[in-house]
Amino acid sequence: MGCQRIIKVNTLSDQEAWELFFKKLGRVELHPEVEEICKKMVKRCGGLPLALITLAGSMRGVTDIHEWRDASEELKRSCMGRADMENEVFPILLYSYVRLRDPKLQHCFLYCSLYPEDFSIKREELIENFISEELMDRRLSWRAENDQGHAILNQLERACLLERVSGRDGYVKLHDLIRDMALRITKDNRRYMVKAGLHLREIPDVQEWTEDLDKLSLMNNSIEEISSGMSPKFPRLSTLILSGNPLKSIPDCFFTQMRGLHLENLRTLLLRYCFNLKSMPTLEKLRLLTRLDLSYTKIEELPDGVESLTNLKVLDLVRTSLSMIPTGVLHTLSLLQQLRLPIHIGVPIEEVLALKQLEDFCGSVNSVSDLNRLITFLQSMMPPSYYSIFLISKFDEQIIWEASRRKLVGFGQESLKDSSLGEEKILLPRDIEELRFSRSGLSGSLADGFQMLNNARYIKKCIVYNEDEIECIIRLSSTEDQQSRGVPFQSLEELFLYVLPNFIGLFMWEGKAAVAPLLPGIFAQLTDLRITQCNKMKKLIPWSLLQTLPNLQKLEVTSCKEIEEIIGDEDDDGSPVINSSAEVTMPRLKKLKLWDLPELKSIYKEMMICDSIEKIIIMSCTNLKKVAPLDGQPSPPPSLKEIQVYADGKEWWESLEWEHPNANNFLRPFVKFC
Repeated sequence: MGCQRIIKVNTLSDQEAWELFFKKLGRVELHPEVEEICKKMVKRCGGLPLALITLAGSMRGVTDIHEWRDASEELKRSCMGRADMENEVFPILLYSYVRLRDPKLQHCFLYCSLYPEDFSIKREELIENFISEELMDRRLSWRAENDQGHAILNQLERACLLERVSGRDGYVKLHDLIRDMALRITKDNRRYMVKAGLHLREIPDVQEWTEDLDKLSLMNNSIEEISSGMSPKFPRLSTLILSGNPLKSIPDCFFTQMRGLHLENLRTLLLRYCFNLKSMPTLEKLRLLTRLDLSYTKIEELPDGVESLTNLKVLDLVRTSLSMIPTGVLHTLSLLQQLRLPIHIGVPIEEVLALKQLEDFCGSVNSVSDLNRLITFLQSMMPPSYYSIFLISKFDEQIIWEASRRKLVGFGQESLKDSSLGEEKILLPRDIEELRFSRSGLSGSLADGFQMLNNARYIKKCIVYNEDEIECIIRLSSTEDQQSRGVPFQSLEELFLYVLPNFIGLFMWEGKAAVAPLLPGIFAQLTDLRITQCNKMKKLIPWSLLQTLPNLQKLEVTSCKEIEEIIGDEDDDGSPVINSSAEVTMPRLKKLKLWDLPELKSIYKEMMICDSIEKIIIMSCTNLKKVAPLDGQPSPPPSLKEIQVYADGKEWWESLEWEHPNANNFLRPFVKFC
């Protein structure tokens, strides 16, 4: 129709869903137990009006508690199992699936049903599976296939068959009824068996298996062992998902006893999050396996036969207990496009450099020379889509780093103190987005550390964790000195500072002489600043330098035991006094979180204008008497949505001082004690 605006019609809220259901039920007086059952049934409908109307209509006039309980149990198993839902709701939902028309889109949608109900699925994980399952068109590179995968997920979202997970970027999920429809479709062709998230303690009985079975998902159950007596036959099986089970081992006979299983058909073996898994049978016969995921297991040795998996494109060993990668193994896996190794061991650099199709890499090196060689190699490839590279001089302790898809380089365990550094410049990739430091030996200021790194000024995110010697982000001196160093953080959008015992604040002056204002643009792009356990810090930032944060949207300060002011109005740390009005403005701040700050006395002592604020979270700040972004105004900020105070803070909230006499009254609707 050429509409100028596209308006998405959302599902009903919990309250709206209940009101609609109750209205269609006839607004009768309900027994308390029946009402409780009704609420569970309403929740199961997930805010879909058609499902609510159909279900309420089918239960209208029912008074017997036994019939209500039976209907609830039937609904719990599957909405599509009820005749009323089958006849009224299923055809409508099925239309969205049929209308996809493209079998490629339909197969990718059905694959999503292998995950448990109400499960948040990483987009990148789904795309990896689409690729390894060959559900999409073949492309020349992993990057091109990855782009195709994102396009498919976007199409499924636009068709309302997938929905984004609120508050979790990069995650999608199936609506409960949409998943029921998908399972109904796969059940009809009997090629899927989905027993995910059902608290199973053992593999389903072989009588439930069919020889046409193509995909088997036992994800997120409680299966601890696989009986050696099982001998199921599924000659067409290509996907076996055991992720998220407390498996301790997979017996050697698991594959060999499956006489009917053509092992050459198996392309995907996913054992991620089998946290107790320590050993595996030989994988020698899985010649066509393209993806092997053993991440987040206790595997101590690489399974026998991995070197025979010459078609392998994805090998994920992140967060395993491997002590080494045997020499020569990676050299045989020449088709690898994604290689993700545990961070506590150094990579066999020569073998990695021989992987000419590598597009996604995660792992550690133990010298600047190896780091520079690896970065030079990766940049010569396409460049790679993702990389997580860590320089760690000592591997005696495993550093906990999140290592999902990133473009990051990290420095850990005294890597910046290594005597082998010498004068060698540390290379960073041209498209780097994230930089991390953890026990690296970073000292003085973060800006000083950046002087050792090329391309550091272009990063978007920086995490500094557990660094004993760092004191500040920028040490201020003369204008000439600033100009000679350039603007180190001009592209930085997120800055996270965790557990820095000697950190005193964002800025630190050299001497007490007055200096010219900061060079413009130092933190021009910073939107997210989070600071935790920096116990020497008394003031985060002087008000005279607040203009360096014009785009700050999120500010979190937690568990800093000595901090007294967020924005300081006194220059008692040797910083120069710069003439400015006492009133400050934070024009884009949306979220302010202050947590466990026992000495905090003020956010800012004078007038603070913050019309963009949406959410304020305060806990255990008992010495705080005023909430500056809310104080001194005759009405709430126009964007305000919520003030979150923890339950034990009710008395504190009532004791707050306000400039405007009616402030407590007009703010009360926004306060949530939790």
